[in-house]
Amino acid sequence: MENGVSSFNQFVHDFSMDSDNSSLEYSSEDDDSEIYSDGLEYPPTPGSQSSRTSEAGITKFSRHQKDWIRFILLSILFPLKLLVWIPVNLFRLVYYGVLKAMSFTTNKRPPHLRAHKRVLSLKDHIIHRATDRRRGVVEDLHLGIELSIEAVFDVVHKAAHLLLSPSEAFGALVRLFSSHESAVKGDHDGEEDASIYTDTLGENDPKPKERTVKYQPLNTDARTCQDVITDLGYPYEAIRVITSDGYILLLERIPRRDSRKAVYLQHGVLDSSMGWVSNGIVGSPAFAAYDQGYDVFLGNFRGLVSREHVNKNISSRQYWRYSINEHGTEDIPAMIEKIHEVKTAELRLTKPDIEEETDDDQPYKLCAICHSLGGAAVLMYVITRRIEGKPHRLSRLVLLSPAGFHEDSNMVFSVAELLLVLLAPVLSLLVPAFYIPTRFFRMLVNKLARDLHNLPAVGGLVQTLMSYVVGGDSSNWVGVLGLPHYNMNDMPGVAFRVALHLSQMKRTGKFIMFDYGSTSANMEVYGSPVPLDLGERYELIDIPVNLVAGQKDKVIRPSMVKRHYKLMKGAGVDVSYNEFEYAHLDFTFSHHEELLSFVMSCLLLVDPNPKHQVNQRGVRSRRKGQVANSG
Repeated sequence: MENGVSSFNQFVHDFSMDSDNSSLEYSSEDDDSEIYSDGLEYPPTPGSQSSRTSEAGITKFSRHQKDWIRFILLSILFPLKLLVWIPVNLFRLVYYGVLKAMSFTTNKRPPHLRAHKRVLSLKDHIIHRATDRRRGVVEDLHLGIELSIEAVFDVVHKAAHLLLSPSEAFGALVRLFSSHESAVKGDHDGEEDASIYTDTLGENDPKPKERTVKYQPLNTDARTCQDVITDLGYPYEAIRVITSDGYILLLERIPRRDSRKAVYLQHGVLDSSMGWVSNGIVGSPAFAAYDQGYDVFLGNFRGLVSREHVNKNISSRQYWRYSINEHGTEDIPAMIEKIHEVKTAELRLTKPDIEEETDDDQPYKLCAICHSLGGAAVLMYVITRRIEGKPHRLSRLVLLSPAGFHEDSNMVFSVAELLLVLLAPVLSLLVPAFYIPTRFFRMLVNKLARDLHNLPAVGGLVQTLMSYVVGGDSSNWVGVLGLPHYNMNDMPGVAFRVALHLSQMKRTGKFIMFDYGSTSANMEVYGSPVPLDLGERYELIDIPVNLVAGQKDKVIRPSMVKRHYKLMKGAGVDVSYNEFEYAHLDFTFSHHEELLSFVMSCLLLVDPNPKHQVNQRGVRSRRKGQVANSG
């Protein structure tokens, strides 16, 4: 629609005007209009023309013959016009319909008009940057139907016009092919690039920097963790980490290079670093830690569908051949050693006398905040590093609903565990991992999540069904599907061995490492016929641990977290236990000031410079002694 008039009404109006214009050809040059009693001048009508013709008599008869001959010729040429019109306009209908639905530039306009429209699109993009910018499937269908109706009426209108003027049909055909060539040149794989100026905090030279933003033609929210961090004005750094078995991990950072306090945040299953920043400035643990003066590191486990590996030709089956063991003994060690390398080099550069203020080779304090599977992996990391006699470099653990003990799971998880254990020999060959393999289906899931937000009744139904599947957990499952890291370009997956490992923990009722299924395989890896029971080695944990459970958490129930607490307490670990009225996903994807305050208070318990404080106390005591002696 344009200016409140539908395309159909516009067609009727234009068609009537074309008819009036054609009737003007029958009139003489001297009688171009009629003057009525109201003094206004009107164009002649077919009725008035016929009356004049009848009055003219014989002088007009020859003109009638010419008109009839012209009418007969047009009738004969009509099939030819129709054959020309059908392919041309069908091509235009498909071309312009797809172009309107899939790109920002719906009309072919001169370059300066396209540039102006691009600026307007950029302005709207920036205004709605912090909101959900996706369209759902229902919205796409609605938009497609509207565009199709508009295109049909536009074709009918232009077809009628071209039938009355064949010369313009030929000109339109020439313009169509010429405009198509120019459109192909200006198109870049369905995406438009635009440069915007951004600024970040904490940089020595805070000048706006030009950054290229790619628009997604399918209207899917494909923002990364970097986009969220920089758009909110925080500094960002990406660090590539390569594990000893060749996996390439992304360690993301909100840097405070001169800070001696660092925090490492590790996500859980089917998640990424996006979970720690998804609530914005106010409700995200990563931003809260940075605002408290911490150098923030966001870890990412292996397991994205992009399959980053040093071996570019690695097969899907080879890539997904890992369990929780690799998360705890490969991923976390590689990332923490990289953190140690970076922090040590930066602090020695910015503070040359830093070694005199510390007792060991670690001039900073590193705490870890881990959720769900990340909690189980970091416990495995600490224990195995102590067994190997290597430093784990951590000062405190804050574990939010950590995995490890699952004997108290609901019926759905029990059935899944039974099927995985019984069918493991077959499923391991057929299903290397649980993930969405193609971009199309990932895009479809992304758009369906948007539809669930726009249709509260359907979204509520799906939310209820998901809650029942996981035993009544009230997490915002529909909202989590709408997060940007569940997009068409990349998406977290779960290796089959990770799921099987969790099933083994539930079946045995113990926090064990992966059972390879045979005595010889276990002997080769662990030196014993059975896998290592981590719960029996909690006495090796030599740092404080803060355990947090959710009263509404039905995925990892409070009883499972209490099992960790009892074993740690019995092993003499400095451990605390707290419960909050949260569900499983509320620890990362929901804004809870109470939880943030508790986590920050745990971090503040770690003194980044204990030796310096001891020296300061000694100086103060000596000063007091000198004052007393002088008195």
